[in-house]
Amino acid sequence: MKRLSHHVLPVALGGLLLFSAGRMTSAIDLGDILKVGGIGFLVKQFAKPLNDFVNTLMMNHGAENKDATKVVPILSLGKGGYIGAAQVIGKKVDVDRVEAVAQVEGDFSGRRFRVKGLIPIDTEKATNFHRVYNVGVSAVIDVKI
Repeated sequence: MKRLSHHVLPVALGGLLLFSAGRMTSAIDLGDILKVGGIGFLVKQFAKPLNDFVNTLMMNHGAENKDATKVVPILSLGKGGYIGAAQVIGKKVDVDRVEAVAQVEGDFSGRRFRVKGLIPIDTEKATNFHRVYNVGVSAVIDVKI
C-alpha cells in the first residue's frame, strides 16, 4: 500500500497542475504576451538602424537633427506593455539617461479629442520612473503586429 501511495500522489499532483494550467491559459491571452514581449525585443534589436533611418529621413526632408538622438520603446502606462518605439532628441547627457517613453492617454471635452502624452523616462518599468527633462520626442515608430 505504501508503494502505491508513492506513485499515486505524484500522478495526482501532476494532473491537478495540468488541469489548473489549462484553466489559467484561458484567462491569459498568450498571443498578447508574445506581442508585447516581441515588440520590446524588436525595438531593442533594431534601435540603432531605426535611429539612423529616422535621422536620414529627417535630413532628406530638410529637418536634420543636430542634437543627440536615440530610439527607445514606448510603454503604455496603465496597460503595462510595449506598444512601439520613439526617437528622443536632446543633449547627449540627457538622451543617454532615457530608457523608454511612457505614453499616457485621456479624453478631452467629452471624448471629442483623444490625447496621448509622451514622456521620456529613465527606466523601462512603468512604475517608479522619473521624467528625463530637456529631452523631446522627435519621431514615433509603429510596429506592425
